[in-house]
Amino acid sequence: MTPITAEAAVEIDGGLLIPYLEQGDPDGVPMILLHGITDSHRSYEPVLESLPRSIRAVAITARGHGDAGKPETGYDAERMAADVVAVMDALGIGRAVVVGHSMGSWTARRIAASYPDRVIGLVLAGAFASFHDNPDVADLSEEFRTLADPIDPGYARAWQESTMARPVPEPFMEMVVEETCKPPARVWRAALQGLADGRPEPIGTITVPTLLCWGERDDFVPYIDQDDLLARIPGSELRIYEGGGHALHWERPARFAADLVEFAATRIP
Repeated sequence: MTPITAEAAVEIDGGLLIPYLEQGDPDGVPMILLHGITDSHRSYEPVLESLPRSIRAVAITARGHGDAGKPETGYDAERMAADVVAVMDALGIGRAVVVGHSMGSWTARRIAASYPDRVIGLVLAGAFASFHDNPDVADLSEEFRTLADPIDPGYARAWQESTMARPVPEPFMEMVVEETCKPPARVWRAALQGLADGRPEPIGTITVPTLLCWGERDDFVPYIDQDDLLARIPGSELRIYEGGGHALHWERPARFAADLVEFAATRIP
């Protein structure tokens, strides 16, 4: 079939609008891309540019973020995971490689744990072992309590720049700041609370092939969390991005895309 590139949206859960960007061969390997807190599906644009058309890539915007619907509730991992599965159902995707960055990695883990039959493989980038009882998350929660609408673009830029160890092209950064300002302050707080309230899955719950990607200069996620995840997910593999920050997929999108392609080609039956 002819490869496609389309930005669209679907309605799930009684009318919740979920935007997404889809590209590639409809018969290619399905790959779901999930973004971090306050981002949107557009945060994957540099990665998508480097993915071959043989991958059916679908980058999804989470509820409350970007141009998605912004309900008052539902920002826990279980609801976020159910949203992704509902989008997969709407697009006719039975199973997929599920890729998640930061908050998206938490959602991806929950999909693999709760809907294992829908996951071919799992890629976790900048992944925390657990957000629960994390003092950094508690400090961030206090900071988010001071936010008011509309979100200050200067704060949004500083927030995003704090995730990077090296600069990214300014046009991309301007887009990221614009998207970061779209979630209202209550969504910043609710999404972070959803992470803080979550509990990691028991060791051995996730059994699908799993790749961890971590930047060695990640100021948000310590290396010890990667050791925890390697022990928690049997057979998982870690790839370290030398000099990379938390937003490693922004800093080195071509390498991240290459790692995704290799994982999909060599690890997925």
